[in-house]
Amino acid sequence: MEGEAVLLLDRRGRRYLVVLQAGRLHDLRGGKLPLDSLIGQEEGISVETSRGERLLVLRPTLAEFVLEMPRGAQVIYPKDLGVLLLWGDVYPGATVLEAGTGSGALTMTLLRAVGSTGRVISYEVREDFARQAMRNIERLLGPVEHLILRAQDIYAGIPDGPVDRLFLDLPEPWRVVPHAGEALRPGGVWVSYVPTVPQAQQTVETLRAHGRFASIETIETFLRPWNIDGLSVRPAHRMVAHTGFITTARRIMGRE
Repeated sequence: MEGEAVLLLDRRGRRYLVVLQAGRLHDLRGGKLPLDSLIGQEEGISVETSRGERLLVLRPTLAEFVLEMPRGAQVIYPKDLGVLLLWGDVYPGATVLEAGTGSGALTMTLLRAVGSTGRVISYEVREDFARQAMRNIERLLGPVEHLILRAQDIYAGIPDGPVDRLFLDLPEPWRVVPHAGEALRPGGVWVSYVPTVPQAQQTVETLRAHGRFASIETIETFLRPWNIDGLSVRPAHRMVAHTGFITTARRIMGRE
């Protein structure tokens, strides 16, 4: 339907994320394609450009959309999004607070995980990032009534609480520890995501010193694709290796 995002794949595996608009002629490497010809069609069809290039038309998965969507800020890669969800133990009906909306990759992932009975509260101090994130979210998920997007600096405090889960994609998550100790419910899960070892180290040390967090763990993930073509089976020459460190902790009834 019009306004929906679709993914076009050419014979070389190149991907093009396109928003369907009536009357628009989309220009690709393999020629021009009238988007009218895609509106109302089932996914999985094959279409031909003005130069005879065949394209496969599919609805993008969340992972595909995250990699191809417009960005205001660097996105969290799909390989980390899955781990963040599982290690953060996000479940349907949960109330999740996120700080650092960025381009909306983690926000979309959380929205799908908590479902319509849950709620995601997302803090973003940059208005341009928040606008781009909302465009991306609505383009993939449509209208979302269980999202609250606030222009709130989480370093200054957390006015929303109690929450079940806390996700931080910020440069200094350790500054949030005192606020998190109040906003997270007992048993709630802290999840922070940072790119460097010193950031992860300071986060862990601050969580340990606070007294209300236990089961503190830091991990990173690697993803290596494989090429399989007949008898030629080998790992890909390129892989997404280090992207960030994920630190998790549980809120407990510890010392003040």
